[in-house]
Amino acid sequence: MAEAANAQDLFSGTKPVVESHKFNEANLAAWMEAHVEGYEGPLEVRQFKGGQSNPTYQLITPKKKYVMRRKPPGNLLPSAHAVDREYTVINALYPLGYPVARPYGLCTDESVVGTMFYIMDMMEGRILWDGTLPDSSPAERRAIYEAKVKTFADLHNVDWRKAGLEGFGKEGDYIARQLHRWTKQYKASETMHIPEMEKLIEWLPRNIPPGDKTTIVHGDYRLDNMVLHPTEPRVIAVLDWELSTLGDPIADFSYHLMNWVMPPGDTTRGSIMAIADLKAWGIPAMDEYVALYCQHTGRKGLPELNYYFSYNAFRLAGILQGIIGRVRDGTANSANAESNAARVVPLARFAYDYARRAGMKE
Repeated sequence: MAEAANAQDLFSGTKPVVESHKFNEANLAAWMEAHVEGYEGPLEVRQFKGGQSNPTYQLITPKKKYVMRRKPPGNLLPSAHAVDREYTVINALYPLGYPVARPYGLCTDESVVGTMFYIMDMMEGRILWDGTLPDSSPAERRAIYEAKVKTFADLHNVDWRKAGLEGFGKEGDYIARQLHRWTKQYKASETMHIPEMEKLIEWLPRNIPPGDKTTIVHGDYRLDNMVLHPTEPRVIAVLDWELSTLGDPIADFSYHLMNWVMPPGDTTRGSIMAIADLKAWGIPAMDEYVALYCQHTGRKGLPELNYYFSYNAFRLAGILQGIIGRVRDGTANSANAESNAARVVPLARFAYDYARRAGMKE
């Protein structure tokens, strides 16, 4: 568990603001004075250590702490780092009592700190980076996993129209649109012929499970994207809504389930696949976790999971191949290019294996 302990140390807490992410703090203080209810300076700015793609800052005042999420400086893809979308979904969920930080305001005026940003409450609690929860007892692990799946189900149960999220994403055909997007990216970035990917490109769009339902989806729901109560096994805030949209809840949930089926090293830190006896450890087996999700969402079961596991691994392969392609074209940093390249073929084979389990013929 040493690697996970290092991750906990590496990503927890704050640091001085790195040079490339500095901004005019006096401008921010003036904006908060005008727009944030109850704000009283002076203001001290720190930067969170965690691996966010949108720079995230802790704003400390004598009476309370806030968090600022902003677009990174520099040239960006038009749809990337959409902090305004993050703010939209948090702003819609907070009045419903869903566990998100209280939002205070969105600033689209780039003259204030250089890029768009929003301010929300700082939620004091625990952010845990290792899914095996090495420092918890079996009973605590069980309670945390139960809270995690209940909070996820609650999100998928939200009536997005009543929440005012009409137009937050397209309704229906989510998997078809995702497959088209990642196939296009994969083909544009292709650096080697992978037979399994070719077969999946043909098979997956033709075999999308029926009954496409639309809900709010988080896009990257995992342990280190939530704040737990300081002492209780309770989710007090779900974080990092950058990938949120309207989409297929089973695509969202099955991506979260990849921790139960993908080999250690291929998913988030602290793979539970490394634990021999989940029951003794206190973590629900996948079937049990799926049953809890179904119970909370009123479903009778999730018979199409093998298809969704194939889809998720295919999507991940497409994302990684896109990074490799950008390195090839000189538009991305090559720091992790080798490790990304080494992961594409195993992901393609994993996706192919689950497609066969879902009914794909040789």
